[in-house]
Amino acid sequence: MQANVKGTTMPVLEMVLEPGEALVSTHGDLSWMTANMQMSQKTNTGGSGGLLGGLKRIAGGGGFFLTRYEPQGGQGMVTFASKVPGRIFPIEVSPGHGYVVHRHGWLCGTPGITPSVCLQQTFRGGLWGGEGFVLQKLEGEGQAWVEMSGEIATYDLAQGQSLLAHPGHVGMFTDTVSFSVVRLPGIANRFFGADGHHVVTLTGPGTIWLQSMPLPVLAHALSEYLGGEDRREAVGGGVVGGVLGNVLGRQV
Repeated sequence: MQANVKGTTMPVLEMVLEPGEALVSTHGDLSWMTANMQMSQKTNTGGSGGLLGGLKRIAGGGGFFLTRYEPQGGQGMVTFASKVPGRIFPIEVSPGHGYVVHRHGWLCGTPGITPSVCLQQTFRGGLWGGEGFVLQKLEGEGQAWVEMSGEIATYDLAQGQSLLAHPGHVGMFTDTVSFSVVRLPGIANRFFGADGHHVVTLTGPGTIWLQSMPLPVLAHALSEYLGGEDRREAVGGGVVGGVLGNVLGRQV
């Protein structure tokens, strides 16, 4: 199996598979592929999961099925294009060494990778509806490829060391890092205008990757340049829905 990341600002992940090799991804992430690539729908990736794994993905806002790609009669190619400017890079997943990724960060992986939901119940009532902060967890054994938006900042946290981040900027962290969502008083929430600003507390040990340009934040920054008041209100509503959908795994 050959993985080629092509391009710079809007990278493309080109996966070349030999006969007998396979690749799995979430439903709908395909960009293009050769005609001999066979697709099938599975509830797991060749590792554990099955019915329960599918239900966990639905709880996190994903799909019940995963797509499996296998070449027939020779070498085949399948390609995944980035959704926004940023980076695509590989990670190695092994037993006891998993990763927690932002909800739309996982592009594809080798069979044996098990994606599921990862959430921490913190919010109660109000706009947040008690759903908590929903992320995607990658476990099992194999190689996975993830996508992050904008520039990437990486930090190694020591035991007990913490960093606070806006939820949209959390790209990925090793599963040894613990996290919780808290509200900081004294600053207005930029999306909801409430007293307090919600941030994620990430506590080591482990490594975290933060992304500089989450799509909802970008949309909010551009909204004032997109026309009249009605247009700005529509975009603003889309940002709120996007933040709740992308960060909390809920469509509003």
